[in-house]
Amino acid sequence: MSTADLPVRVVPVDSRAQLKAFIELPWSIYRDDPNWVPPLKSDVRTAFDPEKHPFHQHSEAQPFLALRGERPVGRICAIRNRNHEAFHEEPTGFFGWFEGIEDPRVSAALFDRVSEWLRERGLTTMRGPTSFSTNETTGFFLDGDDGPPVLMMAYNPRYYPGLVEEYGFEKAMDLFAYQLQMFELPAPLARAAAAIERRLGVRIRKIRMSDFESELATVRRLYNLAWEKNWGFVPMTDAEFDFMASELKPIINPNLVLFAEDAAGEPIGFCLGLPDFNQVLIRMNGRLFPFGVFKALWYRRGVKFMRVPLLGVVPAYQGKGVDVLLYGGIIREGTAAGFCNAEQSWILETNEKMNAIMTTRLGARVYRRYRVYDCPL
Repeated sequence: MSTADLPVRVVPVDSRAQLKAFIELPWSIYRDDPNWVPPLKSDVRTAFDPEKHPFHQHSEAQPFLALRGERPVGRICAIRNRNHEAFHEEPTGFFGWFEGIEDPRVSAALFDRVSEWLRERGLTTMRGPTSFSTNETTGFFLDGDDGPPVLMMAYNPRYYPGLVEEYGFEKAMDLFAYQLQMFELPAPLARAAAAIERRLGVRIRKIRMSDFESELATVRRLYNLAWEKNWGFVPMTDAEFDFMASELKPIINPNLVLFAEDAAGEPIGFCLGLPDFNQVLIRMNGRLFPFGVFKALWYRRGVKFMRVPLLGVVPAYQGKGVDVLLYGGIIREGTAAGFCNAEQSWILETNEKMNAIMTTRLGARVYRRYRVYDCPL
């Protein structure tokens, strides 16, 4: 009997050896894919360490491996996000960290096991992929331009959406990624921005790294205010926000962290641009040590692409043009820092105002699309 004819077994990951296999499985899936960006193995290990990752303080995650004989052929994680359940008042569970060979029998076995795990906890919908929430990497890459993904964006073989749809998943939401050429704001938009600045008394300033903890608290408050009405949003706990900030701080360019303040100096909006560190990680093969850290420091000098993952305005100032001021600021500062292109991502397909700004005012285009799926249990 060939390996392909062996039955699929799905086992919970509950040992160091199984976690190692879980972490290393993608290297076999993407072995011949030049666009895949290997994650840092230490980061994945940390994500599943209850003592290190703050998600486990309030919720549950159970990784699983699919085996044929002793060969790992797929993986997945069942996720119960209690904060999502409380915030949205819905019994929705999640799956994430999915990888697998192109075989519906493998993916079906994995989804069956997650379905069982979620139903045991009283949940009625399985949504994904997320890892562990929409505040992190979300969705399957559905279609768009070829090439490596940017920092914290999904990447997968093109057959993954077909596997989930064959199982019975349906579209829950599409997420858009826009490509933006770095340039000076068009004259009409620059004039409009100046008028908005005068009328509202709003000014744009950079982050004060010398007062990082206080600035981080401001970002946390703005984030939970500005995004709270978005589909799928879950407020981040203080511990989660601090954890993410500590992960991103080494690659932050202070010129690309901008606040909008009203006439009284009160922060009302926030924008974050990040150098696309994936251009460095793609050369690291999942390791920074013992010598990869020096390579990373060398390669980061050549990064000319950035991602804008966060741009938001508090509800009282939404629809008044403050977002235009922030976009103008990030374009100006990004160009001055030597970035040639940027990705704004992700934006919900239902966010008509933001999509209109990107296409009609900034001349950006949707160059990649991602999808989140739902399956009733």
